[in-house]
Amino acid sequence: MKTAQDYLDAANATVPTMDAKEAISKHAEGKGVFVDVRDSGDIAKSGTIKGALRIPRGMMEFRADPAMTDFYNPALKKDGEIYLICGAGGQAALTGKTMQDMGYSNVTNIGGFPGWKDAGGPTEEG
Repeated sequence: MKTAQDYLDAANATVPTMDAKEAISKHAEGKGVFVDVRDSGDIAKSGTIKGALRIPRGMMEFRADPAMTDFYNPALKKDGEIYLICGAGGQAALTGKTMQDMGYSNVTNIGGFPGWKDAGGPTEEG
């Protein structure tokens, strides 16, 4: 039987991470798609990355699968640069692993939104 920690360990072993300052540079260069995988209630309380897609972790399989025509988000490209953020990094890691399993080749966990905000990253209201 697997535990939550087992899933996190597996995700952290395969999904690359990036610190907030480097991610902010990528954002400033217009590189990639930034995705906040938290629930809308959490985003409403704290805000999110300016221009980030808001796709809750529980919807990612539907939003990331082109065959799911009613749900697919065309901004998500299998070979595109995708930067995931959540509250502390765990949900982003798990989402990244799911996306890798779906064939996404360039997914990065940029950690938690508080780190982004503390590093001076651009934000917008939730």
